[in-house]
Amino acid sequence: MKTWTRAVIFVAIFLCTTGFDQASKDWARTLPTSPPGCSTADLAAHHCIGVPQPVIEGTWDWQLAMNDGVAFSTFTDVGGAQIILSILAAIALVSIGVVAKRTRPEEHLKRIALAAIAGGALGNLIDRIRDGAVTDFVRWRVGDHIWPLFNVADAALLIGVFLLLIDSMLAKRKRSPPAMLGA
Repeated sequence: MKTWTRAVIFVAIFLCTTGFDQASKDWARTLPTSPPGCSTADLAAHHCIGVPQPVIEGTWDWQLAMNDGVAFSTFTDVGGAQIILSILAAIALVSIGVVAKRTRPEEHLKRIALAAIAGGALGNLIDRIRDGAVTDFVRWRVGDHIWPLFNVADAALLIGVFLLLIDSMLAKRKRSPPAMLGA
């Protein structure tokens, strides 16, 4: 596969991930809040809350929240976190671009993973710059366990990391010599 084709595929996955993330967050900002009409700034300041909207009763809800922490609503209310997280995301985006450019032609899965991670990082960075917090809206439950709220960017980051782990295991398997039977 030619270098430009690999780049186009990377950019397409990167932009689609970011676009889907931003479109889903635009929709999520229309979800109901208590009190009604709460602004994103009020949500980020915890002056109001999103009202859960069941998708699958007891398992999956849409619920608007503004997260000033990191993925899956962790490390909230850390002083200066938005600036630090924004700088880290920008550095990560540049680093991911460099690593993706250096991938070998046969490293398809690695480039897909890096594009998903970059798209998720950019999606959350856009929120941080625009709103000072990230829009979260997906809530999952299993029994008594409730996952922290998350968004499409968080899911893309998680999927990208998972794909990198798979790619790493597959690469290690290819490098390992076959075991000798009966030796």
